[in-house]
Amino acid sequence: MNDRILTLIQDVLEEVNERRDEKIPVTELSSLALYGDNGVFDSMQLVNFLTQVEEAVEDAYGEEISLTSEKAVSQRVSPFGRVSRLVEFVEAELAEAGVAVSQPV
Repeated sequence: MNDRILTLIQDVLEEVNERRDEKIPVTELSSLALYGDNGVFDSMQLVNFLTQVEEAVEDAYGEEISLTSEKAVSQRVSPFGRVSRLVEFVEAELAEAGVAVSQPV
């Protein structure tokens, strides 16, 4: 798992927590459920969160990706189930765009 992407997601979650009464736990982050039965977000909150992650990824890597594309939502295993899956999906999208994920811009 890419630690840089995980840190970006943690930073976004901490920003989200600043505006929430019920804080999202950021310990054991990779196994945190984002959406679904045990998820911390409803559908609108998830879309807002993903938009913030997209912006953070673009700032860090200089590449625009879409986390709400048809490709993302049609995955057999949802990239929104757990943070670890989201990290893997972001890595794959960046790699597909030709970005070396270990070397942020």
